[in-house]
Amino acid sequence: MALKERDEFSGQLTTGHEWNGIKELNTPVPRLLWAFLISMTLFAVVWTILMPSWPGISSYFRGVLGVDQHQAVRQSLAEAEAERAIWSERLANEDFSSLAGDEAIMTVVRQSGPVLFADNCAGCHGLEATGNRGYPNIAQAPMMWGDDADTVAETIRVGINAVHPETRYAQMLAFGRDQMLAGTDISLLADYLVELSGEPVLTVEERETAEMLFADNCAACHGDDALGMIETGAPNLADAFWIYGGDRSTIRRSIYDGREGTMPSWEGRLSTAQIRLLALYVLDLRGATP
Repeated sequence: MALKERDEFSGQLTTGHEWNGIKELNTPVPRLLWAFLISMTLFAVVWTILMPSWPGISSYFRGVLGVDQHQAVRQSLAEAEAERAIWSERLANEDFSSLAGDEAIMTVVRQSGPVLFADNCAGCHGLEATGNRGYPNIAQAPMMWGDDADTVAETIRVGINAVHPETRYAQMLAFGRDQMLAGTDISLLADYLVELSGEPVLTVEERETAEMLFADNCAACHGDDALGMIETGAPNLADAFWIYGGDRSTIRRSIYDGREGTMPSWEGRLSTAQIRLLALYVLDLRGATP
């Protein structure tokens, strides 16, 4: 080990260590760093005295200030619950027209509705409520059971073809599978429905036959004009919105095999206030007034 000497360039003493001609300087720790380390140490000591810190065998040091984060969280939750109770009570009991006319309530609906819808409805209807294959577009399409707020809330409450004792029931018969119509008649009806959507495919004679088939087999549920009936929950067949698909092949399959969609009942899983909030949220998406 070499003797300590002063470096001629920096003026600092060396440590006496040398590697391949490179000498290690004994540079002192900067005062700013010492000040930072000392201040942080003092801060840590003061903090552990003032705030909850060191654990014990059965408890912990609670700190001179007596800060309790558990109590702070409980208080925060209680305050949030008290604030939520105000509008929850209104949502559960007031008529929809007065709720829809209250901007404060509708602000709550627009803030809470997306999360509530995403958690409970978006899996089937999509985040924007525009539907997925097999599930209706409830943001734009005609509502099968009616689009007033009370009806929408009731549908959410009891479901469709669900286990709820008051559930709504809707089923399309399997005209082909159950041999109620011949294959040629089913094909003719499929062409007729495609034509209702605006694509002419039938001759005059075929259209007359198809109209008779529709009147005899479909109109009782879907209406003479195929615009649907809220009494039966049957969808509009003359617009651009299709639950399972509007191409000829899918329409024919629907007639042949029938359809029976299911919507779960949300009573018991959602509160009355949440169900009614969802109804208001859906109608707000649709730009409708309860």
